[in-house]
Amino acid sequence: MKMTAEPQANPPETSVPQGSDAAAGYRPDQGRYARMAAYWAVVLLLLFGCSFFHAVLVGNFEATRAALQVPWVGDSIPIVGVELTPAFLLSASIFFVGVILVHRWQRRPKVADLLIDTESELRRVAWPSLQEIVNSSIVVGVSVLLIGFYLAFADWFLTRVMQYLLFGEVAG
Repeated sequence: MKMTAEPQANPPETSVPQGSDAAAGYRPDQGRYARMAAYWAVVLLLLFGCSFFHAVLVGNFEATRAALQVPWVGDSIPIVGVELTPAFLLSASIFFVGVILVHRWQRRPKVADLLIDTESELRRVAWPSLQEIVNSSIVVGVSVLLIGFYLAFADWFLTRVMQYLLFGEVAG
């Protein structure tokens, strides 16, 4: 009797090869909110970094400050009115390349699975009610105030004790 393995009718979803065009649509309808939140968080961080880089270029390098004369645009970008400088072009180029890389990174099956699992776990969690959040916030606020007052009093008291021990008198 000869035993043969039958081919599977439906291959597992994780068999998508890395780096191929098939991975571009890896489970597109799952984990939508987690993917979107992660994408925009990284893009905003990248935007902050590129704007800081632009400020450093403009502040430290004279050659990056002068506006370029482009025949079809002029010396500033229409509508937004940003001067077309080498610092701006370099910062914008880095930003756009970074956005493309973030987009490609998030489409990798391993990253997509992590974000899908994250969103499913967040949906399973029992979130507190609004009243519980308000009560907890009040407790935290009162605790912070009490600890702050205690530390201020302890600082004042220990300052007076140290002044008496070191100088023999307590200043007003």
